[in-house]
Amino acid sequence: MPVTIKNPAAAFRTPLNVIATIIGISAGASAFLFWLVYYHQPSDAAQTQLRFLPALNAGLNMLCTIALIIGLRHIWNGRIIKHRNAMFTAFIFSSLFLVSYITNHAMHGDARFPATHPMARFIYLWILLTPHILASMVALPMILITFFFSLTGRIPWHRRIARYTFPLWLYVSASGVIVYGMLAVYR
Repeated sequence: MPVTIKNPAAAFRTPLNVIATIIGISAGASAFLFWLVYYHQPSDAAQTQLRFLPALNAGLNMLCTIALIIGLRHIWNGRIIKHRNAMFTAFIFSSLFLVSYITNHAMHGDARFPATHPMARFIYLWILLTPHILASMVALPMILITFFFSLTGRIPWHRRIARYTFPLWLYVSASGVIVYGMLAVYR
């Protein structure tokens, strides 16, 4: 005997425990990164090993930014499979960035902007602290939820949240490159 569902929309609802898990993981990741950057003692504060990591981080952010823009272009042109592939590529670059970022901060600690350029330092800190760090804390759960909606076939929900996720993710990736560039120029 076939099973009938009285309310078909109810069968397609997102379980709250999935969203709560994504938000919990994101909050835990943010708390860990806060501890790593501000409280953890670096193992190689003299930066004698793996000195390429900051440049690698910027490169991965740049590649993520490019993949995001390509993904946007594909979805505008209705190329869903190519869009999906570009977004997975952006996700992979972001994930590799996160591993590299954690390694860099565990080994070298936080990079300090030189105090000899007060206006540049103000702009650097404003980009870094206000929108970049705060936006990255909001972007992580949004990215995961957006992927969840896509992968589970909840395309209308995916579209709704992607409108907000995409510019936030793009900003976080691009501003990471700007922050690295400012450190490289003013060091």
